[in-house]
Amino acid sequence: MSRTRTTLALAAATAAGALCLAPLSATAAPLPLAGSTTVTPAGHAFKATLSGKATLKAGSVTVTCTVSVSTGTVPAAPGNNNPAGPVSSPISPPTYSSCTSSIPGVTPTVTTSGAWTVSMQNGSPITATMKVPTGGLVVHTTGLAVCTVTAAPSGPANVNGTWTNGAPPSLTFTNASVPVTVTGGFGCPTSATASTFNAVYKVTDTTNPAQQITVGP
Repeated sequence: MSRTRTTLALAAATAAGALCLAPLSATAAPLPLAGSTTVTPAGHAFKATLSGKATLKAGSVTVTCTVSVSTGTVPAAPGNNNPAGPVSSPISPPTYSSCTSSIPGVTPTVTTSGAWTVSMQNGSPITATMKVPTGGLVVHTTGLAVCTVTAAPSGPANVNGTWTNGAPPSLTFTNASVPVTVTGGFGCPTSATASTFNAVYKVTDTTNPAQQITVGP
C-alpha cells in the first residue's frame, strides 16, 4: 500500500469522524435517490380537519386542542409532479381552538402565522413534512402559570409525519419533534428546548368533494 493511498484513507476517515477499517478498495454506497411523487387532482383545493385531538407537549406541560383546520391547494400541472423528490404545497397557518392545559387553572391560547407548507414524498410509507416558519406557532398560557412557548424560534422547522391515501386520506404526526423556547415564571417548563406534537388530520377535496387527494408515483 503506498504512502499516498494511506494518507488519503486516513484523511477521509478523519473527515467522517471515525476510522474506517474497511479495505481501501471499498467505496461508500451512494444515498438512494428520492422517488417520483405525484399529487392529484392537480390544482384542486383541499381542507385538513383535525380528527380527535392535537397535543403539544413541552417538558411536563401538555396543551391539548380539539379543533384545528388548515387549507391549501395542490400545485397545478406540471408542478404536482416531481420525478425525483417531494411535491410541496403552501397551506394556511393551522388554527387551533378549544384548547386545555395539563396544569389545572391554566388556560392556553394558540396563535399561528407566516408561510406554512406541507410536502409529500411517495414511498412506503408516504412521508409528509409540515414546515413551520420562524416563530410560526406560539402558545400563551394565563392563570396560575403565565408562559409563552414559541415553536421554531431560530428558523423554519420541519415537522415529520406520514400520509395515508384513503376516503378521506389522512395526515398523521406521531411524537413529531418541534424545537421551542419557553419563557415565563413559576410552573413554566423554561428548560424545554423541544416539544412533541401528535395529531391526525382528515383531508378533503374542496374543489370536488367526490374526489380524493391522492399521493402516488
